[in-house]
Parts: sequence; C-alpha cells; structure tokens
Amino acid sequence: MFTPQGPSLRELTVQALSSVEHGYDLLANKFDATPFRTSDRLLTAVADTLEELGPFGSGLDVCCGTGAGLDVLRSVCAGRVTGVDFSTGMLTRARRAHPTATLVRADALALPFAPVFDLAVSFGAFGHFVPDAQRTLFTQVHAALRPGGTFAFPLPAPPLVGSRLYWTLWGFDAAMRVRNALWHPRFVMYYRTFRLPDVRARLEEAGFEVTLTPIESLGRRADGSPHCRLVVARKA
Repeated sequence: MFTPQGPSLRELTVQALSSVEHGYDLLANKFDATPFRTSDRLLTAVADTLEELGPFGSGLDVCCGTGAGLDVLRSVCAGRVTGVDFSTGMLTRARRAHPTATLVRADALALPFAPVFDLAVSFGAFGHFVPDAQRTLFTQVHAALRPGGTFAFPLPAPPLVGSRLYWTLWGFDAAMRVRNALWHPRFVMYYRTFRLPDVRARLEEAGFEVTLTPIESLGRRADGSPHCRLVVARKA
C-alpha cells in the first residue's frame, strides 16, 4: 500500500476521516495501486464461473469504483455494460479506462434504473452497507433486473476463528466503530457485517432465489469447503 504509486499514510488518514463519498474521491487517482482494488485473479475466477451460468444480455456493476468489474461484464454479457457509483472521482477514473461503458453517478440505495438488466455484479463494496442498508441495496438491485435476471457476487469463506486474519478484521471493525462514535462524518466500512446466512436471508426477503456456486479455481480449505463461493441470486 505504501508504495510510490499508492497513497501515503497521511493520505489514507485524511480519507479515513472523511465521508465515504469524499474519501473515495480523494483516493480515486491511486485506488488501483492499493490492496482495496479487487484482484485480477478473483475477477477472472468470477468471470469463468459466470460463463457457465450465462449467456447474459445487459450487465450492471453496482458500486463499480474505477471499473475493475466492468471487464467481467464484458466477458459474459452480449449487450450494454453499465457501471454505477456515487464517487465522482472513481467514475472519472473508470471513464478513462472504459470509454465505451455507460457510467452513472448515483447512490446504490436509490438506483435510477428501470428493470432492464440481465446480470448485476458487485465487488468489494458490501462493507460500506450496514445490515439495514443491505436490505435496501438488495431491493434496489432486484428492481433493476429483468424477470429472471441474476445478481452475482463472490463471497470469501470467513477466516478461521483465532487466526491472524480473524483478529485483524475484528480489530479493524472495532476501530471503525470507535471512530464513527467519536468523529463525523461517519466512514462506514466493516468487514464482519456480511455473513452468508444473514446475506442469504436478506436476498430472499428482497425477492431473490439464492444458490451458491463454489469458485473452484480459487481452491478449497483443509476441511474441503471452498475458499470462495459465488452467490447467485435470481429474480423469479
């Protein structure tokens, strides 16, 4: 993260003390040089898994950021590819990298679309939505899909209890809760508020039929469970 191409510690601190929207505006020019960008390995694995579930027509990348997920849509969608995000800075970067995509500035909790999409995806954005906001988000995506449309996103297996990653994420979430209690505007970013059983229930409440597809190219854990699943939510 602290490379000549990435943000400095000072820049990250300023971002963390801003609102989510303004923070990403500040980070946009260096976002792709940080670990926060979804890895190409994961994007390729998701695209390969989606190919087996298609074909799809038009596609929507929800909270598209700088547009890393737009290439996934292009690889599996025959029709129009659209990205939506509320950060002007991130969309500016996305337009440079994806000049042929349709890019829309909007809040994901109030999507400005009719039900015209066959596939919606999202990568790395769910930590910005607390549980009640997740319900609204899923309802909005459901409304933007055609009947029979699919909302798909990768969901990594949770870290083993007691592992270094487990305590790192626990500590990060605790620090963010303290920060948001003491400082405004809030910066919503939590890693432990997107658990599979809760997510599945909220998707079903929004009207989706949910299945899980292992992303086999990412391997399996020692107990045989996949490192990552593709959550596939279909609009009935």
